[in-house]
Amino acid sequence: MTFVPKGIIPPIITPLTDEGEVNYPVLRQMVNHLIDNGVHGLFPLGTTGEFYAFDDDTYRKILETVVDETAGRVPVYGGASHITTRGVIRLVKICEEVGVDAVSVLTPMFVSQTQDELYNYYKTIAENTTLPIIMYNNKPKTNVTITPATVAKLADIENIVAVKDSTGDMTNAAEYIRLTRGKDFSVLMGRDTLIYAALCYGATGAIASCANVAPRIAADIYDKYVAGDLEGALEAQFTLAPFRIACGMGTFPAAIKEGLVQEGIPVGKCLDPIGELTPEEKEKLHKVLADMNLV
Repeated sequence: MTFVPKGIIPPIITPLTDEGEVNYPVLRQMVNHLIDNGVHGLFPLGTTGEFYAFDDDTYRKILETVVDETAGRVPVYGGASHITTRGVIRLVKICEEVGVDAVSVLTPMFVSQTQDELYNYYKTIAENTTLPIIMYNNKPKTNVTITPATVAKLADIENIVAVKDSTGDMTNAAEYIRLTRGKDFSVLMGRDTLIYAALCYGATGAIASCANVAPRIAADIYDKYVAGDLEGALEAQFTLAPFRIACGMGTFPAAIKEGLVQEGIPVGKCLDPIGELTPEEKEKLHKVLADMNLV
């Protein structure tokens, strides 16, 4: 398996109309907005893309739209997350048919698995596809974690190529990197305030929700780091941090969508029951974006 996930990969939001339907023209606009601003991949139907909200037909059409508009300019990572193993495999088959480059698979939600169950979950999914698989640990949302020891064991499976760490625990991410050294395996940061730190440890990039709103700033963290401009990379990280912290307002990903609306991209609201930011929160967010020269 030669696929290496790297760079800044936005988990692209799913634009919605006022009626709560997917706004495909704006989705195409988002694809071009992000690629034009230097991102290194696109990840539809992640947590930021409200993956849990769509039936299989809509799921397929979202993927088809992103793949079509991307037209091979950057890799497309399809989110394939479900509470059951067979549910994930069903989504992975759709990803294969659409032609994505890799899939991201979250730990099952609600069910509290053992590490042995998680190992078998990912192993079974890997046996049912030839696509590269990125494991996704978002313990703050799922209350389930993939331990470093389990990740190191799963890294020996050929088409399990990476893990995304959204725990916010730098020690956990560092252990992922330490225990998989020498393997054909990558670690991606999933906490936008820690991208620079993760690159210093040896991560190959980040799946960064804030890159929806600040793609060039986020891409600068990676591009400048790779170019050896560590001071510039760190400055870009510090520039991005206030927006990521502001995303604690409201219910995720409401602040991401509001940021895009304030930038003039009509992505709409999140699906109910997620509400909009309050007027006071919108004002605070506007100040953060203004300080970043984004509005």
